[in-house]
Amino acid sequence: MLNPIEGEIFCIDKPLRMTSFAAVKKVRAVLRTHLKTRQVKVGHAGTLDPLATGVLILCTGHATKRIEELQAGVKEYIADLRLGATTPSYDLETQVDATFEWKHIDRPMIERVLQEQFTGSIEQVPPAFSACKVDGKPAYKLARKGQDVEIRPKTLVIDEIETLQCGLPDEPTLQIRVVCSKGTYIRALARDIGEALGSGAHLTGLRRTRVGDLTIADCLTLDQLVEKLDNEEYVSPEQAAAERLERERQENRERAARQKAERVARQAAKKCAAQPKRTSQIK
Repeated sequence: MLNPIEGEIFCIDKPLRMTSFAAVKKVRAVLRTHLKTRQVKVGHAGTLDPLATGVLILCTGHATKRIEELQAGVKEYIADLRLGATTPSYDLETQVDATFEWKHIDRPMIERVLQEQFTGSIEQVPPAFSACKVDGKPAYKLARKGQDVEIRPKTLVIDEIETLQCGLPDEPTLQIRVVCSKGTYIRALARDIGEALGSGAHLTGLRRTRVGDLTIADCLTLDQLVEKLDNEEYVSPEQAAAERLERERQENRERAARQKAERVARQAAKKCAAQPKRTSQIK
């Protein structure tokens, strides 16, 4: 039986053009229907942009306390880039705003730049079209209004980066695999790779293939998850609350017993230390 109030963790392959929040909202609505209560927590461990697909971890109930732990795991992405052009959002959300020469770029140059400049600890300025806060407001809200957004660079770690496919010299296309730390913006990485190659670049596709130990193989589609939830049996909110209360009482009893045992041991040690030592007398 599922116990969403106590906490469940689901892993979905987020569909293209759906926001991470929309996926959360969908699952929460299904659980509210089955549990007959609106008191159902659902959250996600690490946002995926609408134009990205792949691993999205959803946590319910008390398992939402694990979100920070889960989203801290190493991420793996497969990213498609187009060289020779940039967009304000660094992906296909906005139109191309500038074009650059790309004929001077070849695969050996790309691989050299990736290994020399984009491996290990690097500094990255997050995109203006992101959820980073500027004066308490999400940067993307300011950027979409045409306002200038200044975001400080962040330190992150690229554990692995490699070229999977390269369309050069015929097409300015590139596919890379990136294994990186929390907080890495692959859109911004595309921007920086374009600049390092003496050109420009933007993201044309992104798929997250791993978060910590969870991979695409562990994921259901959102439709599959909804179908699974529709056919499951559930622990009711009342039963979940009663089970948690009994578990907390048991933990309190065990804690009290340990504390009592420790107190008795300390008193015995103190009493032993206070007793005068006997000395033998030799006549």
